[in-house]
Amino acid sequence: MNKTHLLAGAAAGLALAAALPASAQSIDYGSLEQLFNEPVTTSATGSPQRSTEVPVDMTIISQADIHRSGAKDLPTILSRVAGVDVLNFSAGQSDVGIRGYNQARSPRLLVLVNGRQVYLDHFGYTDWTALPVQLSEIRQIEVVRGPNSAIFGFNAVSGVVNIITYNPKFDKVGGLEVYAGNGTTAGVSVVETFNIGDKVSVRISGGGEHQDEWARSNNLVTSAMIHNPSAVRANLDAVAQLTPKTELRVEGSWSNLAGSQVISTFAYAQHRVKTWSEKATLTADTNYGLIQAQIYQNQLDALTPGRRYLNTITVTSLQDLFKVGANHTFRVGLEHRQNQLDTASYVGGVVRYTVLAPSAMWNWVVNDKLSLTAAARYDMLSLEREGTFPKGAPPQTNSQWDRDIKETSVNLGAVYKVTPTTSVRATYARGVQAPTLLELGGLVIPPATPAPAGGLIQGNPTLDPAIVTNYAIGVDHDFTPVNVKAGLKLFSQKTENVKGQFSASILDVLPTATTWPVFTYKNASDSKMWGAEAAASGKLGGGFHWSADTTYTKVEDDSFTTDANLILRKVAFAQTTPKWRSNVALGWANPKWAVDGYVHNVSKFNSYNGNLLEPVEGYTSLGGRVAYKAPYGIELALSGQNLLDERQSQAKGPSGLMAERRIFFTVGKSW
Repeated sequence: MNKTHLLAGAAAGLALAAALPASAQSIDYGSLEQLFNEPVTTSATGSPQRSTEVPVDMTIISQADIHRSGAKDLPTILSRVAGVDVLNFSAGQSDVGIRGYNQARSPRLLVLVNGRQVYLDHFGYTDWTALPVQLSEIRQIEVVRGPNSAIFGFNAVSGVVNIITYNPKFDKVGGLEVYAGNGTTAGVSVVETFNIGDKVSVRISGGGEHQDEWARSNNLVTSAMIHNPSAVRANLDAVAQLTPKTELRVEGSWSNLAGSQVISTFAYAQHRVKTWSEKATLTADTNYGLIQAQIYQNQLDALTPGRRYLNTITVTSLQDLFKVGANHTFRVGLEHRQNQLDTASYVGGVVRYTVLAPSAMWNWVVNDKLSLTAAARYDMLSLEREGTFPKGAPPQTNSQWDRDIKETSVNLGAVYKVTPTTSVRATYARGVQAPTLLELGGLVIPPATPAPAGGLIQGNPTLDPAIVTNYAIGVDHDFTPVNVKAGLKLFSQKTENVKGQFSASILDVLPTATTWPVFTYKNASDSKMWGAEAAASGKLGGGFHWSADTTYTKVEDDSFTTDANLILRKVAFAQTTPKWRSNVALGWANPKWAVDGYVHNVSKFNSYNGNLLEPVEGYTSLGGRVAYKAPYGIELALSGQNLLDERQSQAKGPSGLMAERRIFFTVGKSW
């Protein structure tokens, strides 16, 4: 389906939603928080729920948590959540995973901002500095563990980071923040909300930052590979009340960043990324339920030396959320995705796919103790390619890309309230990790030498998706007399058809007298993982609050070939996943002062340096913040990251960059 047909379908969906009668009101998160006296979510079932009540394993990070963290980036905030892995490769690049399987440019995590995916489709990874939101305009971050494609959408295989910003219709947030620190660190952000008449509410935001790259520890990386990270971004969010029960929300964003990054082949390079996005969501409360029609388009222009990636994705969806009786909530939807990538480094080809995906969710509140949820999504992916091939490539035609992939995602959850203070959650999930556009053929890197000398790097249209199945059970208890909440979780997971990367040491297609040898992507192994997680939090007298958690994971890889090939294809997850990661936080506040400290510990693991695995010793990092509320609504804060050591190895890379101590002084004012 071409873009003209896609936009026509979206317009028809919008027209349909606008024509239906309405009967309910929109959701106001602020009112729900006041009702529950804690952050709540509607993401899983459409109904307001605490994180302990949802049929998925979720942690909610509130705006208060974000503000107290003292962090200037999302990966630092996420690293303090139970079960989250963060690899810090450079000052401008961190890769985030959940319960293991993390790697440079990890493609396993679905990251959303208000329902729009913000991971970059060419590699399928998230560039966290490219996210076009300021920390102060985030209402909450929902961290969901395990496969959740049927509930949250395409490619949510290890988990979901769902970022929800303030709605300008309900939340009149505004503020200015300026900070500076060592390493020539500096940043600014501004957020403003205003009304246009009595029916249109708008929030605009913008900001930027710069810092020095961490120092090089060897001479293998030249200055041409290193770039001091910097970023500039802007965002627009507007809500128009078309009728008393019909609402249009329009969002637009832009970001421009540069820095040194480790690419999936584990080599440092200067990297420049530009992103644009436009989104429109029409919501109508009708006699047939809450109907939502949405369309968005993400555009990417990424440049590394000698390679440029131009990627466009357009997503259109229509869904209906409705109730049957008092205890049954249903959500049915249909999503269409159109995704394309110009073949990198070789001008002459385009790889694209379309996805049509119906989905359904049913939440049944059986009684005041038990609720059951079932969700399913069926993805029908159609792949195609057009254009030429480089001279010297093995004989191939575009028809080899004429392929369909059809897979089903499932989420099942049961939450049982044993007592008013104790709940048990059991879940089953089947997730699908589709190959990325690069893996399917968007990557074409011919050598500079004529065939058969050298080697051709290219994608593989025959790659199978990885299938992830997960079982989990957990119990949460509220020790009301002592104001303590605690939880314990057990989980088991299997990944089939793990997708391995190309390796210059593994010849996938033999050369001939007139063609190059080929290095490409392959399904490399199956992998199993099991583990446990314990967490607790509470409040003490005198304004003190605390939290602590620890997560254990054990990964076992089952290679289709040899263990050496697992290493060369960069999927030796049993060796690269730390067995333990733990957090402890302690804070205190009164009307004028606030003090918070964060200890993060990771046990030893191996990390890639080129084609080699090198050990990263277990490390402990300390972060903290001290803040004072001055007159006229001004807040002064001193915060820092990696405070225990001047330099600390938290992931290996070809240059041996190590995380450096960073200290920030921040002046902020909100209104």
